[in-house]
Amino acid sequence: MWQYPHLAVILLALCGGAQAQPLLAEPIRPLPATATVDPARAALGRALFHDLRLSRDNTQSCATCHQLAHGGADARPRAPGAPGGQALRNTPTIYNSAFNFRQGWIGRYRGADQVLEHVMGTSPPAAELVASRLTGDPVMSAHFSRVYGEDISAALVKDALANYLKLLVTPSRFDRYLRGDKAALSRDEKSGYAKFKSYGCVSCHQGINVGGNMYQKFGAMREPAPDAAIAADQGRFELTGRAADRHMFRVPSLRNVALTAPYFHDGSVATLDEAVGAMFKYQLGRDAPLQDQAQIVHFLQALSGETMPPRGALP
Repeated sequence: MWQYPHLAVILLALCGGAQAQPLLAEPIRPLPATATVDPARAALGRALFHDLRLSRDNTQSCATCHQLAHGGADARPRAPGAPGGQALRNTPTIYNSAFNFRQGWIGRYRGADQVLEHVMGTSPPAAELVASRLTGDPVMSAHFSRVYGEDISAALVKDALANYLKLLVTPSRFDRYLRGDKAALSRDEKSGYAKFKSYGCVSCHQGINVGGNMYQKFGAMREPAPDAAIAADQGRFELTGRAADRHMFRVPSLRNVALTAPYFHDGSVATLDEAVGAMFKYQLGRDAPLQDQAQIVHFLQALSGETMPPRGALP
């Protein structure tokens, strides 16, 4: 499970010019340079992403927790839930989430179009409530009519949001490096990437999203103490009731990870340096020199997007 995966050669369609040759057979693939979305639908989705009416009590929008200025997360250990409450887990980044195979820490949601269920709940009346609220707004109704040629419905709200989420893509210097620009990374960052691979971090953090495409047990090689706070969350067991899913979580994407502290499902780790150390302990079951860990942190910092998608509502 923890051996370096031998991946097939990946043919990259997007290259950085005649002199830049893409790196083949890498465990991580570059993000697309551009997103293919309907711009009018994405603009409508952007307005909805910031609309308080998508929450059951009209107090929170998607952007309340998924703050684009904070790496698509919210800089809190756990987000505020219903009035007076608190979310069970740390807020995952919304950036590049369209490339995840499931959404949320335990994979409760299958696709970006189910974001409405996350905000409102899964019952049909909740989705219908959103549609009725928006239908009562003549400006929003006009936007839907112009973009879709139809009246507002829960299905169209989901479609607009899905188009917007596909726009939240953050290509980084590391993507330029994967496309052949060897000068895109510093010496320490290149060394950190080499160590990221040689220590086995890529066994879980690979693919286009440097994670987000599988489940893994927290404490795969060394379980936390039973009384440790981080061990209290049962993970996917909450959904499936299967013993094998106890403490299983969706592997998070590491893109923009330098911007999304605090870390882990309970937000209990404050810094990226601490998070890397904890991964060596619990997921790899080994120690590593501090210099190696520091270089891995340098590499992870290179995963931050060079340009961030637009914020705000309809232009």
